[in-house]
Amino acid sequence: MWPESNEGKSPLRSGLTTGSCATACCVAAATLLLQDQHITLVSIKLPRGKMVELTIVNTLRDHNSVTTSTIKDAGDDPDVTHGARVFVRLQLRPETGIRFTAGAGVGTVTRDGLVLAVGEAAINPVPRQMMTEHLQQLAQENHYRGGFEVEVGVEKGEQLALKTMNSRLGILGGLSILGTTGIVRPFSCAAYVASIHQGIDVAKANGLEHIAAATGSSSESAITREYQLPEMALIEMGDFAGAVLKYLKRKPIAKLSICGGFGKMCKLADGNLDLHSRASSINFEFLAGLAKGLGAGPELLQAVVTANTSIQVLKLCRQQGLDLASVVCQKALLKARSVVPDSVQIEVLAIDRQGVFVGRAGAIDNSPGESL
Repeated sequence: MWPESNEGKSPLRSGLTTGSCATACCVAAATLLLQDQHITLVSIKLPRGKMVELTIVNTLRDHNSVTTSTIKDAGDDPDVTHGARVFVRLQLRPETGIRFTAGAGVGTVTRDGLVLAVGEAAINPVPRQMMTEHLQQLAQENHYRGGFEVEVGVEKGEQLALKTMNSRLGILGGLSILGTTGIVRPFSCAAYVASIHQGIDVAKANGLEHIAAATGSSSESAITREYQLPEMALIEMGDFAGAVLKYLKRKPIAKLSICGGFGKMCKLADGNLDLHSRASSINFEFLAGLAKGLGAGPELLQAVVTANTSIQVLKLCRQQGLDLASVVCQKALLKARSVVPDSVQIEVLAIDRQGVFVGRAGAIDNSPGESL
């Protein structure tokens, strides 16, 4: 799991998804099989109509199959597959249609709750559609009436998958081939958000009614100690509180525990659903207003608005006997409640940098029945 993210700024450069990479590999392989033409620069059409070019770095022909590969460029998105080699082994089949299989480094679905059936290669619907459309177009242009077998793999994908949520989702043996637009937008983390949604779906499909969404490894460890929830109930939310809350608006669950660093919970309390530094920052004036409501005097209020960090503010208030963390959690709870239906029981918990709970708000129930 990712650590609690910092507040540093980063450049913003877009990249392309593993689905786009696999599609380009398909085009290069099919062009060699059907036209006997070797190409290294491939143009593909993304789902929204944009044309992009990808470079094929290796091609290997073996009788009626061709294996091609390209290097995934995720831009400046924090993506574990950035720099990975994505490959496709394309084989002609006498039967019409396209059959997808998992190559080395691509996982297989083993649990209900995902968009793919158990036993299927973890190649999501949009990448499948992209590859299908490009292969069908090439088949039509070359008057080919047979079908294709598409084996998609990722070099060292099984090791890379250990850094993702795939094992929790029941995707074993490697990575998922993802993408809905074909483009990886910096810090949009489309794949990460998709994994959040999938994690919720898998928990529900397997009968879990209490899930915990954590902003990082420290907060996940804290909430795990608190409730002894099974791994499948733990949602790696990261900075994407909105991804969890908006999804639960459409697909509610019985109970949600939100746990995060105090600074992240300050941002949620201030009304932000994207907790990353590029989208939101600590509002010290907001924290001063909360402290004032607790009885803080002018000297403390001045110290709050001029503080460097939220943890510094927390320490200053604690020294004055003011429970700022609980008020922050209450405000964060109100923000979450404004998105999620009343049928969902919600609590918010904040930790300090040592992973110790400093505040909480909302329904608290440690009974085994709530932590299925």
